[in-house]
Amino acid sequence: MEAREIRHLLRDHARTFGLTLGILPCSLREPLGLAYLLARASDTIADSGSIPREGRVALLEELRRALSEGDCDIGQAKIRPGELSDREGELIRAIPQLLTALAGSADGMELITLWQSIIEGQLSDLMRFPSEVPLAEEELERYCYHVAGSVGETWTLLIAKHVPKTLLYSEQEMKRLGCEYGKGLQLVNILRDRVEDKSRGRLYVKNEDLFALYEQAEKWLRSGAMYLTGLRPGRILMATALPHDLAVQTLREIIRSPDAARVSIPRREVRMLLFRGLFSLGLPRRMNPAS
Repeated sequence: MEAREIRHLLRDHARTFGLTLGILPCSLREPLGLAYLLARASDTIADSGSIPREGRVALLEELRRALSEGDCDIGQAKIRPGELSDREGELIRAIPQLLTALAGSADGMELITLWQSIIEGQLSDLMRFPSEVPLAEEELERYCYHVAGSVGETWTLLIAKHVPKTLLYSEQEMKRLGCEYGKGLQLVNILRDRVEDKSRGRLYVKNEDLFALYEQAEKWLRSGAMYLTGLRPGRILMATALPHDLAVQTLREIIRSPDAARVSIPRREVRMLLFRGLFSLGLPRRMNPAS
């Protein structure tokens, strides 16, 4: 798959994450854009309410097999007409080309490890639900790790590989903080969507645990704030800070309105958060090797 085709898919399927990608240095845009599309493709399958659960599990198992064998003709999978929208179908049909791009990527090992973790989390989610029994504490943390903590680890590995001078702390410490940061972002998502998820048979948390979960989310997001102090000012810091700032704002709204179906951050506030980070992009390169 050529770079322009990947950009086309990102334009259609990564409107929010596209903001982050556009900020990053060129050396990180390609691997992280590819990683996003792969995760979005498997997430599309996992979340499709039109495909029976057994079919979704089989498709994800097929994708997991493809990571070890490097071959996946998703077109032969049993997806019937009408089970996916046109946009979703476009992404799923692109999976073989995305896998080809993955095989040719200089960051293939890191991206394969990441996608394996994400698929593991998606499969465990499908096998666990629907259920009226909420996740146990260790189940919840494991799920948050697989689908988001692993992203924080891989994000750190790619920064260390491509722009190592950006890291102010050791790679190991940044991986630890990045992992907790990712888990915090996912927990905020779970808390935000809990009413909708419950209506779909996915009971991740119970109401009596909400205050403890708010504290856990705040703790993991504080690790995210520490992660940001370990990055030099510039594009990478700005891109990494945006999800954190949005999550902090979202968590505040959740705590303020715990019974709301779903809270969201107004676009004007998103623009304000973007504007706050712009000053670091103007620093001289000698002060900011990642600018």
